[in-house]
Amino acid sequence: MDILQIEGLGKQFLLYEQNKQIRSCQDISFTLHEGEFIGIVGLSGAGKSTILKCIHRTYLPSAGKIVYDSKAFGPVDLAAAGERQILFLRKHEIGYVSQFLSVMPRTTAKEHVMGALLEMGEDGEKAREAAEEMLSYFRLPEELWDVYPSTFSGGERLRLNLAHTMVKHPRLMLLDEPTASLDNKTKVLVKDMLKRLKSRNTSMIGIFHDLEFMDGVCDRVFNISEGGFVG
Repeated sequence: MDILQIEGLGKQFLLYEQNKQIRSCQDISFTLHEGEFIGIVGLSGAGKSTILKCIHRTYLPSAGKIVYDSKAFGPVDLAAAGERQILFLRKHEIGYVSQFLSVMPRTTAKEHVMGALLEMGEDGEKAREAAEEMLSYFRLPEELWDVYPSTFSGGERLRLNLAHTMVKHPRLMLLDEPTASLDNKTKVLVKDMLKRLKSRNTSMIGIFHDLEFMDGVCDRVFNISEGGFVG
């Protein structure tokens, strides 16, 4: 079963002051099967992150279709869906792990992870237990759970991002360099959790520079250069 079909995806950015268009990715087409993990590799600036952000609808695509087989709505073209539908899918079905942390002001680390479940309608006590379990798994020290993440190191922020997304067990998960600032021991934890989620039929697309990490996790790998996939 296909959970995602991308046809002719393209994204251009307009520099208004210079009246120039910058092409990021073009004519990207592939299909993601349910429970499959696709890896995307390429040089910095090749367009890898743009693909993920178009799927997540952080960016509005300039061309193409992104048809996601939603549990709630059936087939949805994420390139054309309304904002309310996109917000629902982000809360309930599609997870995104970024290198950068975005947390509401005066929200502690534990509250941030709990919030991912509470917005899905989970019971408060169960959300707390799941959040603590996930924070412990990623070895975020317990003394940091009730601290505002603005004080965290880069590695601690990335571990919090991973906990926030993975605690939901999303149907589709997008990973933008999920091991960029992690030590080797934490990378092993991330790989094990990805395998666990995959065994539960989570479908994933990930961007990596760490090619060794991809071994045993990714089912297929695409190489992108100058905005397009190469053989």
